[in-house]
Amino acid sequence: MATEIEPGLFVRGRAAEQPPLRLADYKLVAFDMDSTLINIECIDEIAEVVGRKAEVAAITEAAMRGDGVDYRLSLHRRLALLRDVPLSALEAVYTRHLQLNPGVETFVRACQAAGLKTLLISGGFTYFSERVRARLGLDFARANQLDVVDGRLTGTLVPRPWGEVVDGAEKRRVLLEVAELMGITPAQTIAVGDGANDLPMMAAAGLSIAYHPKPAVREQAMVSIVEGGMDRALKLLGG
Repeated sequence: MATEIEPGLFVRGRAAEQPPLRLADYKLVAFDMDSTLINIECIDEIAEVVGRKAEVAAITEAAMRGDGVDYRLSLHRRLALLRDVPLSALEAVYTRHLQLNPGVETFVRACQAAGLKTLLISGGFTYFSERVRARLGLDFARANQLDVVDGRLTGTLVPRPWGEVVDGAEKRRVLLEVAELMGITPAQTIAVGDGANDLPMMAAAGLSIAYHPKPAVREQAMVSIVEGGMDRALKLLGG
């Protein structure tokens, strides 16, 4: 059972039983992107261009809640609805709608100052993740790459050497792979997310932080921030 230590800030498990936690005890932090580092679900905003935002957003919401939805299938379903959308629409989403969530920069900078490596693992798209990575100065990033022909989306993804889709299983695998390459244990990692497809990597990490999460994620995360910015986690991490 979670304990509310401040309005909208909950802890459970190790986070509640073994205070204080310290950033210096960790070496790697992995972030989801959409609705975690940033304020939007990019695929929903792209869909608005073709008048299909409500349809796509409903599929996204079900996948993020974990309502028995296969993430890969749901992503392919949504992508098919975006066929022929011009790249200019993605640029408009980035420039007009995408913002960092409150407290993200403060939290990321604190992690970097404490010596943690930073990793973005997204079921979203490289068009946005690489820009967010550069904006925040993150060390690593993994996301899906949209297939584009003649400046328009084909409604599919570009196959990658590691597989076609970044889903929950891939997020977990990447977190553990980077930890192994760094020579650290999973216990020295932090995972931050909001949706059901973040749960596998959050379960593998030494500390899981849910930012304005879906109910299923809030029920399992060690730290849940349901009000305010991501920097509120620093109250528990010596920041």
